[in-house]
Amino acid sequence: MNIFITGSNGFIGKRLSEVALKENFQCTLSMRNHSGDSLNNDNLSYVYRTIASNTDWSGAFSSIDCVIHTAALVHQMNGADNNHYQDINTYGTLNLAQQAAGSGVKRFIFISTIKVNGEHTAADLPFKPNDSYVPCDPYGLSKYEAEVGLRKIAKDTGIEVVIIRPPLVYGPGVKGNFASMMRWLSKALPLPLGAIHNKRSLVALDNLVDLIVTCVNHPNAANETFLVSDDEDVSTSELLSKLGEALGGSSRLLPIPEALLEFFAKLLGKHAVAQRLLGSLQVDITKTKEQLNWAPPFSVDESLKKTAQYYLEHQ
Repeated sequence: MNIFITGSNGFIGKRLSEVALKENFQCTLSMRNHSGDSLNNDNLSYVYRTIASNTDWSGAFSSIDCVIHTAALVHQMNGADNNHYQDINTYGTLNLAQQAAGSGVKRFIFISTIKVNGEHTAADLPFKPNDSYVPCDPYGLSKYEAEVGLRKIAKDTGIEVVIIRPPLVYGPGVKGNFASMMRWLSKALPLPLGAIHNKRSLVALDNLVDLIVTCVNHPNAANETFLVSDDEDVSTSELLSKLGEALGGSSRLLPIPEALLEFFAKLLGKHAVAQRLLGSLQVDITKTKEQLNWAPPFSVDESLKKTAQYYLEHQ
């Protein structure tokens, strides 16, 4: 099986590339430049292109069976406007898929985002793959529009499209807000988050990669949309407590009432930050488990330990 991975030096793509090679896939890794081409394997080759609406992918898909598109302009990147997101995440994706289909690629796996479902859920009312919602923020909207376009390409060309929508992905080398949490906890800083009773779905990097690999040639994955998680929802307080323990210490969590935290967050103009910390976001992966006969191979606790160990070794 010959696979083509975009964003292969990114957080998801790098780990996916390592696992795919261990599984004896013939891999072509796509990246912007030579800075990430450190893997050395007989089953490996490289392509150097950027993801954009006008990228010429001629010759890139020779003998490729499946394209796995992990590259994206993510919402944490500062300075991006609507046009940037759309050019890379929407038109860049559709250009890639259209040329892959024209080259005879059989399957296209798109790593989307749970933001296509929405930003938050009521407790115990998780998102499902067929929920109808149009995102408001530029990142989520660009992924939604890519999904719509990919389904049309699949219908017009016959290429099989698989869409995977992960929530927050964590694992060794994670950056952003998750890395900030580890910094706070490792410094034993007191955090006013000890009385949060929300429920949030997360997905460990290795669990997400395992699902992606499953979708490469599973017959029941063709032209389907899947949600993914660790299948073990946690509150913000539980997550911080578990992560603090994984880091070798104890978290100093102050039991400040949620209502008071929400009040001060609004007062400071930090409503979006408060929503991520205090609100719920759950996903229902029943379809994923049943249709693919799949279950997350790694628990939250062991995945947090891997993440914390990597952080402690590289800080």
